[in-house]
Amino acid sequence: MTFKTLLAAAAVSLIAGAAAAQTASEWRTVAPENLMVIDTSKGRVLVELEPRAAPNHVERIRTLTNRGFYDGLKFHRVIPDFMAQTGDPEGTGAGGSDLPDVKGEFSFRRGRDSGFAPVENSGPGVRGIMGSLPVVTQPDAQMFVTADFKVGAMGLFCPGVAGMARAGSPDSANSQFFLMTGQNDNLNGGYTTFGHVLQGLDVVKSLKAGSDAEDGKVVDPDVMTKVQLASALPEGQRPSVRVAMPGSAPFNAAIEAARAARGAQFSICDVQPVVQVTGG
Repeated sequence: MTFKTLLAAAAVSLIAGAAAAQTASEWRTVAPENLMVIDTSKGRVLVELEPRAAPNHVERIRTLTNRGFYDGLKFHRVIPDFMAQTGDPEGTGAGGSDLPDVKGEFSFRRGRDSGFAPVENSGPGVRGIMGSLPVVTQPDAQMFVTADFKVGAMGLFCPGVAGMARAGSPDSANSQFFLMTGQNDNLNGGYTTFGHVLQGLDVVKSLKAGSDAEDGKVVDPDVMTKVQLASALPEGQRPSVRVAMPGSAPFNAAIEAARAARGAQFSICDVQPVVQVTGG
């Protein structure tokens, strides 16, 4: 092999390696302990938990999931284009677990290492994506004047967002949660966001709905047949999920497609995670 041939081969190898590294940097793999696998009577739903936004609520969800608490529970309240609620062992909306209620986590502090990507500037704050969660936050520049070098942020109740149900008290969340199928800005800042549906939003939208007259109460509701964390599943049965990183080519392409489709009506709630699911 000539010297020129060796140089050419090395160049090709370097280019291929750089391309592979760039492709890898565009995606992140969801940690198994943050992947909630919800099997329902209508199909599977995968939810990414976001402990940076609501650490105590995520810990509660993990604890109850690992207990098998959610297995067999009903989607007792389902309102089309709004949300599907579950997690009540009584199936009425009045029940909970034997654990104490969780204090509301309606906002959180976001650091520069959060991977936040701005998507739109409308109204106060910057709206964008952190992980897979839509949030509104103060700009990064504000970090230079805060004691902890972080800024305030709040999850937004867009389609696909997982939120914690509660009673009248802001600190009364326990076991019940809901998965959003529409946008509802009235919940922002008053309810806790703890994750986002990565796959199966169509399944959530297909759940049997309740009547408007009874505030979504469902007769003969669909159920969660089995709820597990991916980390509790054998590796051969564990789904693996990759999500496009904010700012990556797949992420930016999805944003531009949503902008083109929605035009002047485009908002952060038109953005859904770009995911690849294998296994499971």
